[in-house]
Amino acid sequence: MILERLTILNYKNIAQADLELSPKVNCFIGLNGEGKTNLLDAIHFLSLCKSATTGQDSLVIRHGEEFMMLEGHYRKEDAAVEVVHCGLKRGQKKVMRRDKKPYKRLAEHIGLVPLILVSPADQMLIAGGSEERRRFMDVVISQYDRNYLECLMRYNKALLQRNALLKMEDAQPDELLLALWEEQMAHEGELIYASRQRYIDEFTPLFQQYYDRISGGREEVRLQYTSHCQRGPLLEIIQRDRAKDLAVGYSLHGVHKDDIEMLLGGFPIKREGSQGQNKSFLIAMKLAQFEFLKRTGSRTAPLLLLDDIFDKLDAGRVEQIVKLVAGDDFGQIFITDTNREHLDRILATAGMDHKLFFVRGGEIDS
Repeated sequence: MILERLTILNYKNIAQADLELSPKVNCFIGLNGEGKTNLLDAIHFLSLCKSATTGQDSLVIRHGEEFMMLEGHYRKEDAAVEVVHCGLKRGQKKVMRRDKKPYKRLAEHIGLVPLILVSPADQMLIAGGSEERRRFMDVVISQYDRNYLECLMRYNKALLQRNALLKMEDAQPDELLLALWEEQMAHEGELIYASRQRYIDEFTPLFQQYYDRISGGREEVRLQYTSHCQRGPLLEIIQRDRAKDLAVGYSLHGVHKDDIEMLLGGFPIKREGSQGQNKSFLIAMKLAQFEFLKRTGSRTAPLLLLDDIFDKLDAGRVEQIVKLVAGDDFGQIFITDTNREHLDRILATAGMDHKLFFVRGGEIDS
């Protein structure tokens, strides 16, 4: 799937843009705060129905405006064109359309235009809490397995309802109702766990291969998935500590507590890794996500968004990354950088078809 044309209206600091894009590499150059990341975020919104940088839809509407609009014209492998449109007015729900037909449920759109974003915010995978690492799994699995997304939604609803019962201060919660939500959490949770475990098992060797290529094979890396489901039947685990949950007012056990241990040389990279090693680790994870997603789901090369990724990397690692993404395995790529000379060197090394765009104050010129 190739994004041939992107139209933006009132998205964050971008008042208006209408871009004809290269099928291979699109580079957006500008100083920090000018709108480069916002442009990539608009592409992300069209693929995943949400911003990568804010959880509140209304915040993507440009200050002083009442609505925003995004439209992407995508060319499929069979040369057919798909038009994806998103509209959002303040105080209303967003509307996503595919070829002018609105989706009944946004989940139906996820996976049509697979996408991987690599950005400075990825550092939270290492530095942040377990929710960041769960999201890392969920974003990719949801793009190739719609049943997984449905399970996740049902699990989160059951978790929310159980937590609401646990927080009741004036009365004991209805035990039958509590048991009902616990059974749904356990049923959906074990399906989620099985999908995550399969993903990590298949994903880890790919990740290790990419890290070896970026680092020159100098370091050993590993991922280890941890879950309460590994202790036995989830329903038993949830119900065993119901008294503790009532005391604290929320659910202490379940797949909403799953995590991934990220290891460098057998030790947590959070403690052992240098800036360059951390960045190499994260980029390898994202490129492996790309490879995994390409092999599954729609079996098309995802869009690859590289947001300011070359900072804090030595020349050798940058060269290896460029060689990787310049290969035939990768499809359409979007790159942002503050340094024109830096990008020129990268493009000269890669020798790929490309377009350059300059971003200033939310305005984009080619």
